[in-house]
Amino acid sequence: MSEYDVIIVGSGAAGLTAAIALADHCRVLVLAKGELTGGSTAWAQGGIAAVLDAGDTFENHIEDTMIAGGGLNRRETVEFVVENAPHAIERLVEMGVPFNKDAEALHLTREGGHSHRRIVHVDDATGWAVQAALLKTAEAHPNITLLPGQACIDLITGRHEERYSGSGRVWGVYALDEKTGKVRAHVGRATILASGGAGRVYQFSTAPRGATGDGIAMAWRAGARVSNMEMMQFHPTCLYNLDVKNFLITEAVRGEGGILKHPVTGHRYMPDYDARAELAPRDVVARANDDQIKRSGLDYVHLDISHQNPDFVAGHFPNIYEKLLTLGIDMTKQPIPVVPAQHYTCGGVLIDLDGRTDLPGLYAAGECTESGLHGANRLASNSLLECFVFGEAAAKHIIESWDQLAAPPAIRPWDASRVTDSDEEVVIKQNWTEIRRFMWNYVGIVRTTKRLERARHRIDMMTHEVEDYYGHFRVTTDLIELRNLLQCAELIVRSALHRKESRGLHYTLDYPDLLPQALDTVLVP
Repeated sequence: MSEYDVIIVGSGAAGLTAAIALADHCRVLVLAKGELTGGSTAWAQGGIAAVLDAGDTFENHIEDTMIAGGGLNRRETVEFVVENAPHAIERLVEMGVPFNKDAEALHLTREGGHSHRRIVHVDDATGWAVQAALLKTAEAHPNITLLPGQACIDLITGRHEERYSGSGRVWGVYALDEKTGKVRAHVGRATILASGGAGRVYQFSTAPRGATGDGIAMAWRAGARVSNMEMMQFHPTCLYNLDVKNFLITEAVRGEGGILKHPVTGHRYMPDYDARAELAPRDVVARANDDQIKRSGLDYVHLDISHQNPDFVAGHFPNIYEKLLTLGIDMTKQPIPVVPAQHYTCGGVLIDLDGRTDLPGLYAAGECTESGLHGANRLASNSLLECFVFGEAAAKHIIESWDQLAAPPAIRPWDASRVTDSDEEVVIKQNWTEIRRFMWNYVGIVRTTKRLERARHRIDMMTHEVEDYYGHFRVTTDLIELRNLLQCAELIVRSALHRKESRGLHYTLDYPDLLPQALDTVLVP
């Protein structure tokens, strides 16, 4: 067993922000599945939204966020995040993030759904620069221990105390060390989930391999409410290439003049769907792309920015330009084949403005949460922002309430006495493939009640199978992820069946209209 003051699950923007904010006050352990850079943060191409331009206002950013979110956002959360955005950028500049500049001022770009230029960025690889700066700062602090290769299995709660308690109080996590195969208890006075989204529930996703909804599933099993899990964002433009999986073509390509065309006829179709054309919010563009592909039996559509100055395109999108050249596509001269793909989990563990969940001692931040910021659809470049603001908010609340956070009691070690090594690994691979396929086909961009019912039926059958397997065999990372994926799929389908309207990212042919009132889908364990 290892004992620290605070346990953080996840080493992306939210987890490292919290760790750095806590480190002057207490000893922090950061657990990462796989590599420390394996989360979604490093993949973020776009940037971070903040009101930094003379002509822009907090009110504009708030309104843009509310409009994109289909009115499902909680206004107090949106105000809280938007007003804290300039401070978050300041902190990142202090840590050495080399944001692009025009003369002395930060260069601001614009993305779909934004009424002003307000996206600070580092070329088209902002996330990588942010991840590197946060990691460097965390590694330099003596109070922060970074532990990669840890697959978290379950939260440690009152029921794992040596003297059993039904309190629901969270004391840390049980985690599998991926090198040794041993499971250890990591305990602390407070625990922060910053474990990312559940994108790998779907067959096509821009999320990294480890985005299997672990934090959401663990919190749900421990007794926390989850909210708005039906709100899965699909990015309209993921590169279509059979060898290169999940390479994203950033929204900013459309922001800088890229247009979507039918690959056979060359027709520019976005104006047929929305007056804002290519600058419409992501859900509108993703549905249009999906409709074109299904209607014409296509494999992909074209995103074309070749009419712009070649030096401008190559200079503005250097990483995408270089990557595409290696695949034989010159984006300054020819169109890019793209398809929609799952991109962001807008729902998750319900938290308040201090990052607190329902369970005492458990906080959460970032993509694993439903804070009220994104509502029914995330506005571009608000995601990294949410990580910084809530990572800091959770740390601040922990420091302020330190005297009320009791030291952990004696915790029972992980019991592996009744399980054996698996001789049936094929079961995991088969179930994993099946989940991702039926979720893509039945619970994708456009839904129907019949499709959702089919998905639910398959989930029910698989749940018995996976629980039986989990009860008999030693845990592996693949098994832990499969169990969490299936749990998240069940939460998504249950939430989608509950919403009898089409709002934002949840679009169903059976209920195409909006209900008069925007209500969250809150599931209670």
